[in-house]
Amino acid sequence: MRTSSPLVRDLPVLLVAVVWGSSFLAVKQVAEPDTVIAMLVVRFGLVLPVLGLAARRALRGLGPREWLGGGLLGLILGGIFLLETYGAVHTSATNAGLVISLTMIFTPLAESAVGRIRLPRAFLAAAALSLLGVALLTGDGGFRAPSGGDLLVLGAAVVRTVHVLTMARMKAVRGTDSLALTWVQLAAATVVFALAAPFAGPSPWSVAASWGPAQWAWLLHLTVFCTLFAFFVQMWAVRATSPSRVSLLLGTEPLWAAVFGITVAGDRFGPLALGGVVLILAGTEWGRRAITPAPVPGSAAEPGRLPQPA
Repeated sequence: MRTSSPLVRDLPVLLVAVVWGSSFLAVKQVAEPDTVIAMLVVRFGLVLPVLGLAARRALRGLGPREWLGGGLLGLILGGIFLLETYGAVHTSATNAGLVISLTMIFTPLAESAVGRIRLPRAFLAAAALSLLGVALLTGDGGFRAPSGGDLLVLGAAVVRTVHVLTMARMKAVRGTDSLALTWVQLAAATVVFALAAPFAGPSPWSVAASWGPAQWAWLLHLTVFCTLFAFFVQMWAVRATSPSRVSLLLGTEPLWAAVFGITVAGDRFGPLALGGVVLILAGTEWGRRAITPAPVPGSAAEPGRLPQPA
């Protein structure tokens, strides 16, 4: 595959960015404020057996420290899913997809602060541009306060950054098989969702029984494409191409989120908010290029990374 054309190597990775961009729209089609946790239980109840089958050999090789480390990361991951998903159902698909992209800005800033590494001036300018764009998008230029959904997604971007930094510095999981680590994290998060489900609205089973063909189609889209397809493509891509190139392609996710939100979901913006959309897209793209080839969220070098309101 390394000798194949760049198009053959890049197309699957680009498709991952496209389906990730559609995930916020998919969540809005499946989940409602009182069914978020039930939806997460059903979704990952479908994902875990498939990933577990693929990871069975690697899982048998994990030691107690790796199980514990993966479980702790899973608790953080569960917080990300909850914030992203609740945020997505309380704001527009476009807003959710663009605000969460600030992880690409927050993570290098946090790494710089922790490691006392000076970032390029171009990146700092890109970060300022992205933050200005978010202010314009969520506050219509400061004329209104951001919605609760916008703030929840912003919180998810912060917690995503914590997850990336914790994973990079947790000695217990260094060198752990990516597939096995992902399964342990998702399993831990799903246990939390299952324990919370009786206190958070209808049961997962009643919610699943109430879905029609359209909701199940969107749910399977989230399960099959946004999680399973995306993960296995990342595992393949890091061997077929470079992590920096994978990061560059996956970083187009905010663009696709805006495309799906505007064309399919019918999101509409005033002039200032639309200017914010442009600034976020430009700022995150500029920021990623300013620090490439350093891995950023979305890179295949980031083991066990699962996207979006996944």
